[in-house]
Amino acid sequence: MRPLDPRLVRTTAAVRVHLAVTVACGFAATALILLQAWLVARAVAGATAGAADALAGTVAAVGAVALARAALTYGAETAALRSAARVKSDLRRRLVRHVAAADPAATDAGELATLATRGLDALDDYVARYLPQLVLAALVPLAVLVVVFRADWISGLVIALTLPLIPVFMALVGMHAEARTRRQWHLLQRLGGHFLDVVEGLPTLAVFRRATAEAALIRRVTDAHREATMRTLRVAFLSAFVLELLATLAVALVAVEIGLRLLYGRLDLETALLVLILAPEAYLPVREVGARFHASMEGVTAAERVFAVLERPAAVPGSAPAPAAPVRPAARPSVRFAATGLTYPGRDAPALDGVDLTLRPGTTTLVAGRSGAGKTSLLALLLRFAEPTAGRLLVTAADGREVDLADVDPDEWRRRIAWLPQQPYLFDASVAENIRLGLPDAPDEAVCRAARRAEAEDVIAALPDGYATPLGERGRRLSAGQRQRIALARAFLRREALDAPIVLLDEPTAHLDPEHAAAVRAGVARLLEGRTGVIVAHDEGWSGLADEVVRLDGGLVGAGRV
Repeated sequence: MRPLDPRLVRTTAAVRVHLAVTVACGFAATALILLQAWLVARAVAGATAGAADALAGTVAAVGAVALARAALTYGAETAALRSAARVKSDLRRRLVRHVAAADPAATDAGELATLATRGLDALDDYVARYLPQLVLAALVPLAVLVVVFRADWISGLVIALTLPLIPVFMALVGMHAEARTRRQWHLLQRLGGHFLDVVEGLPTLAVFRRATAEAALIRRVTDAHREATMRTLRVAFLSAFVLELLATLAVALVAVEIGLRLLYGRLDLETALLVLILAPEAYLPVREVGARFHASMEGVTAAERVFAVLERPAAVPGSAPAPAAPVRPAARPSVRFAATGLTYPGRDAPALDGVDLTLRPGTTTLVAGRSGAGKTSLLALLLRFAEPTAGRLLVTAADGREVDLADVDPDEWRRRIAWLPQQPYLFDASVAENIRLGLPDAPDEAVCRAARRAEAEDVIAALPDGYATPLGERGRRLSAGQRQRIALARAFLRREALDAPIVLLDEPTAHLDPEHAAAVRAGVARLLEGRTGVIVAHDEGWSGLADEVVRLDGGLVGAGRV
């Protein structure tokens, strides 16, 4: 495994800045180590020789250098942790952007979830501790060797011959540990992916009474990951023991030959002390690199996997390339499905098959059908959450031409849509902030007006702090009907603030009690006034608001006028 992945340096500015700061701190730390060793040796030798007059100044200088080293270490550690946070944030953003543009069929959700969370968090040790130690391991031993050789060439020769043994043994142990770390990471990805699949399929597993069997499988995968982790830790602990033993024996060799020559008067005390103080400093950075390397191997492996994902082609196979200049849709566009089909990756049966349908400006279309008929897929095409795999979806452009929706900028298109999903997501924020979702600069008057038109004013008035009341995660403070009214207010705000000409509603009153269903129905009627509306429902109970009813069955369309 390479000590520094060049892709991190090339693509991440935070790493380049961090390396520059680390090198500067490394030079400063090396100078302080040499200065402190010389001052200590001089102070002890002076005290032994009886030169007490200059001792106070030397001791004060030693204290000052020690404080400077502590301050430098603290500052470097703080800067390193901030750099690590920036590196992780940058890689996470790039990973999310890449995955959003990638082929969903080629995406392993478990691997990506593990990479973006547990994996990249392990980069802290690599960026904040291993890289600075790597710089010190390159600077300190070399500087110590130069100083020791000038002071005593015999000790310098002993250090020069024994020092390479540590990186050699470190490399041998590292090759063994790398294979174990990769296996540990593979098992962690497998565990994350399987756990995600099980959580998403819990209702199905419970219905078919397979929850116990899946729990046993997760337990087996977890045990395998635990055993792999313990084997990796065992190698790391043994490598630390080997490196400590080598460094201790090497320092002992220097101490023995220094002691013998000092005993026979062939070396002065100040030189001997200088060499003895500097000898451990020569081995310490290299030894620490080994320890830090094992602690950071998981982060390095995760970073390699992130770059492997980023290097995959991002374009969805079979999709048209993005145009250089996206087409601008008309203010009140007409939408036409022309033999449109949609087949999801990994499935043989199409969700939509040859749909021919026109959504005329200012009219409302009710799309009815049982579950699995293709209603949600129809909305997914309109929202650009999916692209047709057959036929075309055409809209009116600003110049009056009929163009393919794929040629329209997705963000520009979605600005023209007010959407009310069947299960709207409310965030752990205030009522006003939830209504303002997507329009954070909307004034309070617009928020209140949207809530009033959505029949949500009485719901908000009953809350402890009104519009400032936090709703809790997923809006747990509200009932299903109350959540739907807040989401309806969100759609009203988008319609009014952006003059959104298209309104999409997915089962707006499903699973609501009669009181809330009536309030939502009244709000929806106002929302659809003068807009191009599409209402998705299981039955035709909304036909009173519709100009046209479309029945979907198995992805096939039958239409009838109301």
